[in-house]
Parts: sequence; C-alpha cells; structure tokens
Amino acid sequence: MPRTGEVAGRRAERRERADYTGAVYGSMLAASVIIGAGSLGDFPRLELITLLLLSGAVFWIAHVHATLFGERLAQRSLTRRIVLRACRDEWPILKAAIPPAVAVAVSPLFGLDTPGTLWLALGVAISGQIGWSMAAARRAGASWRQVAVTATVNLLLGLLIVAFKLLLKH
Repeated sequence: MPRTGEVAGRRAERRERADYTGAVYGSMLAASVIIGAGSLGDFPRLELITLLLLSGAVFWIAHVHATLFGERLAQRSLTRRIVLRACRDEWPILKAAIPPAVAVAVSPLFGLDTPGTLWLALGVAISGQIGWSMAAARRAGASWRQVAVTATVNLLLGLLIVAFKLLLKH
C-alpha cells in the first residue's frame, strides 16, 4: 500500500502534467452539439443531456484510441499503465460536456423553454471553453497578456458558434 506522501506526490505530478486543452476542445464540441440539436427543433431535455454526454464519451474514446494507436506506432507495448494514462489524459474532453448537460437539467428551475435552455447550455459551454483555455495557458506558464489573448481568441470562436446558431434561425 502506498504511503500518504507517495500518493500526494503522484497527485501533484498529475496536476503538474494536466493539460486542459482537451477541455477547451470538449467545450467546443458541446457547443456544436447544442447548435446541432437546436437546429432539429424541440428536443426533450433528457435527450439533449444524453446527446451531450454520449458525444463527449465518443470523442473521449476516439482520442484515447488515437493516443494508444500512436503509442503502438512508436513501437511501445501497451501496458495497463499506458492505457489508464491515456484515458486520464483525455478525460477533460468528456468532463467538459458535464456543465452544459447540468445547465440543461436545471433549466426548468429557471422556467426556461427549449430555446432558452439551448441558449443557457450554449453560454455555459462557451464560458467553459474560455475558462479552460485560460487555465491551460496559466498551467503552461503564460503571462497574463497571453492568457488574455487566448481568452479573446476563444471568446471569438464562441461568438462564431453563436453566429452559426443565429444563422440557423433559432
């Protein structure tokens, strides 16, 4: 059984290696799913929550597979540790789908209809995209100016997604 110091050391190492870019990507994916779902008309909330989470899961699995395939191309044998590391490293893609799904789930508490629910979930997804990009930049040691630049770029990308939503007229 590992000692407390060893466990804490491994957790600190994982935090140090954390890469939030997958969460930025996952947030963009969630926003795209919301746009696509909204363009098809009324979606029951449970269906949209399921669509968000399953889309995140499929992309997470795809990224894990791509990472592991890359390991095989590098002629490294796939050990349980390598597989688990790939699953953990790509986890932010799926994790980013959770806040928009929660927004959909709680939208009735705010009396929101389907369009209002979609806008709330889209706002949460884009906010996540911006927040995760800022966290990734800070984790990478970026200056505050660089953090502002990445936040601005992700805001513009989010606004582009909103423009797509408006063009789809809903």
